Amino acid sequence: MAQKKEDPHIATNRTSRRDYHILESVEAGIVLKGTEVKSIRAGKVNINDAFARVEQGQAILYQCDIAAYDKGNIHNHEPRQSRKLLLHKSEIIRLAGMLSQKNRTLAALEMYWKNGHVKIRLGLAEGKTHDDRREDIKSKAAKKEMDRALKNRLKMG
Repeated sequence: MAQKKEDPHIATNRTSRRDYHILESVEAGIVLKGTEVKSIRAGKVNINDAFARVEQGQAILYQCDIAAYDKGNIHNHEPRQSRKLLLHKSEIIRLAGMLSQKNRTLAALEMYWKNGHVKIRLGLAEGKTHDDRREDIKSKAAKKEMDRALKNRLKMG
């Protein structure tokens, strides 16, 4: 009997790329309880507000909302508790140095399965200004218009 292949994609933070310039990304593991993993398998996770900080030599994930497991008991987890991230010490030190600069944060970009483990992709992000967002909208509109004109030209000729 063939085993059903699991979709590796769990959740994405679509607003992070709109609100931040992503300078680089890092993959990290997460320390989870059993009920958290079961809730993630059920698709009850939201990382739209999630971010990470480096505190006392450890990377910690905040505001990641993993809903309480429906069939859980008294040992169920807190939905918005902080969770420890699993990174190499050298990565943590490097990220701490980069985060010390102004307007930088570690934003959660996506959560996914990798070899049976939950991983989260964090982006070293710099906040966009209102003008940057406006420029993005203009460039998207211009690209869309160029694609439309090219498509019409190909139809005619």
